[in-house]
Amino acid sequence: MEIKDKLQKVLEASRKLTFVSDEQVGAILTDIANEAENQEHLILSENKKDLDRMDPNDPKYDRLKLTSERIKGIAKDIRNVASMESPVGKIFMERKHANGMSIKKITVPFGVIGIIYEARPNVTFDVFALCLKSGNSCVLKGGSDAIYSNEAIVSIIHEILEKNSVDKNTVCLLAAGREETQFMFNAHGLIDLIIPRGSQGLINFVRENSTIPVIETGAGICHTFFEKSGDANKAKEIIYNAKTRRPSVCNALDCLIIEESRLANLPGFTSKLADDKVIIYADEKSYQIIKDTYPADLLFPATEESFGTEFLSLKMAIKTVDGFDEAIQHINKYSSKHSEAIISEDSEKIELYKKIIDAASVFTNVSTAFTDGAQFGLGAEIGISTQKLHARGPMALEELTSYKWIIEGDGHVRPK
Repeated sequence: MEIKDKLQKVLEASRKLTFVSDEQVGAILTDIANEAENQEHLILSENKKDLDRMDPNDPKYDRLKLTSERIKGIAKDIRNVASMESPVGKIFMERKHANGMSIKKITVPFGVIGIIYEARPNVTFDVFALCLKSGNSCVLKGGSDAIYSNEAIVSIIHEILEKNSVDKNTVCLLAAGREETQFMFNAHGLIDLIIPRGSQGLINFVRENSTIPVIETGAGICHTFFEKSGDANKAKEIIYNAKTRRPSVCNALDCLIIEESRLANLPGFTSKLADDKVIIYADEKSYQIIKDTYPADLLFPATEESFGTEFLSLKMAIKTVDGFDEAIQHINKYSSKHSEAIISEDSEKIELYKKIIDAASVFTNVSTAFTDGAQFGLGAEIGISTQKLHARGPMALEELTSYKWIIEGDGHVRPK
């Protein structure tokens, strides 16, 4: 079947979703969550085929890998989405015109959402659950790295949709080819919105080539600033968690900024990082402080390229600053506007940091690892938007809707 024909079927399926009740949607998502757990063996065996083709040292390997525990987590997130209130049909504004007309502004689905993503098969489940709950069909364009995993997951979704008498074209997985990608970029009238999830390179490629509206998600160059009044015990745990919990995801710490007056605390922070073999690129002042205590094979002098890099692995940079203003200047220069944190006990500095930092998520005495739709109480997420138009931060159900105006009257006409 030609790509255009496939997308036409997705468009037609999206129109049919108008007649699927929220109760039906909840039942479908619950069935999919159950079937994901029941079909764990199939999913993991297909995932292994993908893993066998990738170097375990590749930063994408951890993102690609599915486990029994991760499948249970995915199923839990799907059930969370199923239980949430539908975002469709909410009234943003309602008023009466002077002539008696009723004017309402209500939420509606986008229609068809295209997702282009790399080696993250969990995205296949997450995206479908969020799109269905918000009344959208979806076109998935996963990378070739995860093709076996994605095909297995979509086959399960199709089975459940048909079981519940819903058009299986509500979700379409395109082949992992360039032709399909280029067609998506120009599928006017068939796709309403494209969301890329992955590296900065992927996001830039989609933004620069798509003629369909794009919401940028993913790339996270995340800083944590240890301000001079910061609590060293809190900092040690926050830094360790932000860097090592899931180093391959976009909310992981990339650069620790530390005030020069607190450099004496640095060896205490890095001692836990050494246990996880974190490679550190330290500027001159911080390098001198930890060179005798941090493993030599894990410590390197920082270069200009060390800053403004999303490592997506057990690597990080350290920048020494002389005060609050220099820290802000460094963040402004290198931030991707994803997640930024400060560790401080100075309430005035904390308030100032919250006001002037331009990022989707700003943390005070908290690990950036919490930038996540589920952690924010949104059920799951389709990605973390780093732009300012339409959506910012974790994109969940409400962010997958637009709105329209409903005007009701009784023969009203506008005077000449």
